[in-house]
Amino acid sequence: MAIIGYPELFFFTLITILLYVWTTQRRKTRSLVTNWPVVGMLPGLLYNCHRIHDYITEILAQSGGTFEWRGPSFCNMDMLITSDPANIHHILSKNFSNYPKGPEFNKIFEILGDGIFNADFELWEFHRRTTLSILTHAEFYSLLERAVSQTIETGLLPVLDYFCREGIDTDLQDIFQRLTFDSICRLVFDYDPRSLCVEMPHIRCEKAFNDAIEALLHRHILPESVWKLQKWAGIGKEKKLKEAWKAFDEFIYPCLEKAEELENGDDDNGFSFKLISSFRKAYKETNINASLEMQMLRDTALSLMFAGRDTTSTCLTWLFWLISQNPKSERKIREEMEAQLLVKGDSKWRFFNVEESRKLVYLHGALCESLRLFPPLALEYKAPIRGDNLPSGNYMRENGKVIVSFYSVGRMKRVWGEDCLEFKPERWISRKGGVKHEASYKFPAFNAGPRTCLGKEMAFIQMKMVAAAIIHHYNIKLVEGQTVSPRDSVILQTKTGLRVTLSKTNAPTL
Repeated sequence: MAIIGYPELFFFTLITILLYVWTTQRRKTRSLVTNWPVVGMLPGLLYNCHRIHDYITEILAQSGGTFEWRGPSFCNMDMLITSDPANIHHILSKNFSNYPKGPEFNKIFEILGDGIFNADFELWEFHRRTTLSILTHAEFYSLLERAVSQTIETGLLPVLDYFCREGIDTDLQDIFQRLTFDSICRLVFDYDPRSLCVEMPHIRCEKAFNDAIEALLHRHILPESVWKLQKWAGIGKEKKLKEAWKAFDEFIYPCLEKAEELENGDDDNGFSFKLISSFRKAYKETNINASLEMQMLRDTALSLMFAGRDTTSTCLTWLFWLISQNPKSERKIREEMEAQLLVKGDSKWRFFNVEESRKLVYLHGALCESLRLFPPLALEYKAPIRGDNLPSGNYMRENGKVIVSFYSVGRMKRVWGEDCLEFKPERWISRKGGVKHEASYKFPAFNAGPRTCLGKEMAFIQMKMVAAAIIHHYNIKLVEGQTVSPRDSVILQTKTGLRVTLSKTNAPTL
């Protein structure tokens, strides 16, 4: 009964005797991985599961950027792990049609339904075409500016003012997660859940994202039979994923119903263009039935919420951790803001528009460095539908598993040079003083090829608006004694948040 209740215990029991021998052997050899009989390389994975992304990076650095990982002989866990830009370009761009998300990906990310992140072939093309038409609408960026600026003005600044006035330290990661959750809800549903306010309320849907992303990495690591057993028994990470799924549905469906009521009324808040209404109109034109239409809207909304809440908040969290370690960079960001955004003779803060955000080149470089070192989406799963030879010389069998480690790419000396672990916004500035662009297969923070993130420009605008507002108004100091490291989840959050204390700058406020 204990084995059924705790399936991981079964695997730990199998390898306990081997662990001591394995660690002893590892000291005698430079190899980070031992391929054991029966259990394969699983002992090393479990031994390093608390630092999985760094462990993968060390293996890839030692093996030239690509590594064939072998799982237990009784599980279908063999996979190729790569951070080689040539392989990334081949898989995500050159031979894109051969590497769909596939049924295995859909099993792992079933919570996203038929949204754009899960979809393949015709459904994916429909999603992308629809999303692109909406994001290029004449009113979209006005809607975005309004959603972000209102969340900053009514949520972020009052909350930070409160913590600053009371002398209380706060978790900046939690602040950013609440802010981006409120912003994406404003943008998608035209509804502000006000999770970011002085009371800091517990909103189940907002917190459910953290449980979901941890469980999704869990599904990548454990054999499918194990996590499916957990799902059936309702235990462990799968229990939390089920609860998160319920929290999402209980939040999203009422929001969709309310949005439909407003569509049929006269309340347009000054905007004829609304995001969820535009998706609803597109789905109606496909003549699908009402129940399937609501499911498609739910899947679309959840995908947008995942992208808008977790990726942006994660980048901002790491940005402020990085500039706290590099005060020179923070000073340069302030100087750029004063030169580019504040009217000469009037240093009073104001919100800036999309065009003005493009003037913040150094801040753009700082954000790119945060994304390079800590890409929000740490890895990508792929499976070829036909056998394929990769540029690295590895052969991928039909339906084989490929893990592209985006986290590792930015930490490879052969890709970014000897200073790859240094925070250097200057590497993103051209000789003429503009933004220096890098190939997406070298900088895959927004994916690459046909699946390149459509919200890339939107993300940079939002992150610049938030970062600039905070840096202008506050001095931020890390609370001493905390350990800041990546969380073991699909989204690369910090494990225990980012605790800071705040003090006001001398700059005039709104």
